[in-house]
Amino acid sequence: MAKREIVWNKNVFGIMNNKKVILITGASSGIGYDAAQTLAQQGHRVYAAARRVERMESLKTVGVQVISMDVTDEASMQKGVESVIQAEGRIDVLINNAGYGYFGAIENVPMEEARKQLEVNVFGLARLTQLVLPYMRKQRSGRIINTSSIAGKMVFYMGGWYNVTKYSVEALSDALRMEMKPFGIDVVMIEPGAIKTDWGVIAARHLMESSVGTAYEQIGTQWAKNMDWFYKTNWLSSPKVVTKAICRAVNSRRPKARYCRGRISITGRVFHALLPARWWDAIMRLGGRIKVK
Repeated sequence: MAKREIVWNKNVFGIMNNKKVILITGASSGIGYDAAQTLAQQGHRVYAAARRVERMESLKTVGVQVISMDVTDEASMQKGVESVIQAEGRIDVLINNAGYGYFGAIENVPMEEARKQLEVNVFGLARLTQLVLPYMRKQRSGRIINTSSIAGKMVFYMGGWYNVTKYSVEALSDALRMEMKPFGIDVVMIEPGAIKTDWGVIAARHLMESSVGTAYEQIGTQWAKNMDWFYKTNWLSSPKVVTKAICRAVNSRRPKARYCRGRISITGRVFHALLPARWWDAIMRLGGRIKVK
């Protein structure tokens, strides 16, 4: 009996030591919301950040600390990081999950929208990482988890500017992983495929908006309708698939550099690697010609 009690106490001690202070952005819906909830239920100290604080109120019931943050606003990011440090004295994990997508032909997407995608998906991610890294280097440990996308591995029709941002996240994360190795800080990428969230529906609406009245109107509006239909089907993977990968990246002693999750993510990478570029281009363009509704 005594031996069992000793083993049990060691296990409890080990679990307690694995509890981390986590800051996650884009937590007001979809993957970010589900990940914040799950990580808190695992016992981690989770700070969920987003612009729409009211959408995160229900997270408080599982112990999540909700903070207002806009990743395109310097003062907002500084205030958010400082509030976590003041409360906890450390940040063990930063999950850069905030993302924005505006689909449309390269010619059609307003430069303001192109810049906004870069500000949210790349520069906001990079700046928040810069703000957190000094604390992680001081504690000689930490983990940066960046939500990339399969769109950082292959280009989708009418999604060029979004692809630019996700290819940038891939390059930035790879460079950061090498730079942070001497400081005991891990850098991990999560690469989801099409996940059943509102993101695809919103991106489809943007595609429709950017195509109307242009040379791309016919094919752009049909592609938008197809996207809207596709993201409302049951073919897509649940956000919980991505949450599971995020939890592994948080909890693993030696996380992978990349976690590729979702049926579309896996099959898409295989076909993109095997098919000649012209074939891939033709398949992508076909999506704007098939009428599914």
